[in-house]
Amino acid sequence: MIGCERARKGAASTATIESVRSGCCRGTSKISSAWPVSCTSVGTISIATSAIVAGPSSMIGAPFWLDQMAGSDSSGAATLPQLDNTVGAAVDYRGQLAFRFSTGRWKSALFIIGVEVAERFAYYGIASNLITYLTGPLGQSTAVAAENVNAWDGVASLLPLLGALIADSYLGRYRTIIVASLLYILGLGLLTLSAFLTSLSAAISEPQLVLFFLSLYLVAIAQGGHKPCVQAFGADQFDADDPIESEEKSSFFNWWYFGLCGGATVTMLVVVYIQDNLNWSLGFGIPCIAMVVALAVFLMGTRTYRFSALRARRKSPFVRISQVFISAVRNRRSTAPSMAVEEEEAQGLLPSSYDQFK
Repeated sequence: MIGCERARKGAASTATIESVRSGCCRGTSKISSAWPVSCTSVGTISIATSAIVAGPSSMIGAPFWLDQMAGSDSSGAATLPQLDNTVGAAVDYRGQLAFRFSTGRWKSALFIIGVEVAERFAYYGIASNLITYLTGPLGQSTAVAAENVNAWDGVASLLPLLGALIADSYLGRYRTIIVASLLYILGLGLLTLSAFLTSLSAAISEPQLVLFFLSLYLVAIAQGGHKPCVQAFGADQFDADDPIESEEKSSFFNWWYFGLCGGATVTMLVVVYIQDNLNWSLGFGIPCIAMVVALAVFLMGTRTYRFSALRARRKSPFVRISQVFISAVRNRRSTAPSMAVEEEEAQGLLPSSYDQFK
């Protein structure tokens, strides 16, 4: 049934509910036609008072969560108080209000910690023994191998800045994690293929080197998407305004770091041994399998995740920083220092009460 109908004539009670607005204004709300609702241009929901003034018994066909929370004010008119069982500024995977009892907290955080453990396991499965592979199967000198490792490590350290920009401005944390995981799987798969082809040939050809470094830098790009998003997305699963969830959020960071260190430790004990003593293609293939399993587990938790509803409204910090630099370049020859300050203040880049900092 279509829930975005025009309200009946008469006085109406208005309730601004973020997630219902997004569903209602797209025509996807589940509100029954027996309970008249209309969407205004600013996304508010007008609910005809005549439908609820008699109390919950008259709200047949209304969403169960509105039925349960309907009350009345001192004049006897029905009201819609704040939902105590919802999380402010958070939505679920359908874009609806995130309910506290069915989303977030540890049931979501465990999936996220799992993908972090697998990602660190995969990354250190390459980084910890990379110079040995370059000087061994690939036959490079120690100096050339060290140069290649440092270049790769430097690029991998800078790419999280790009990953954070993409996540904040375009894809969001959830989608960025998925894309980064797919790139991880692709890079590790090509790296496994490269090691297998190298083991079959006596001499290293140019295409084999190209395939190896292509796969290596795909892994660097993938970790650049993972690193800035996984921990932040895990923190989104806990409501900082709730005392219990705020305490659980502190514990989450402890367990997240424990999982990070655990993934790296298992790599040092298991994967490095396999690479040195058994087979390099197997040593690269195990992290690839781990990332496939981790991505599947991460997707299994989609229905329980909370997604920040404020991200789309806020400008990325990178955008604000770039605006400051553009303003500085534009006013570099200005004789009046106050001109740049006034322009930045007008754009909201500086507080209006900047005199207190002089």
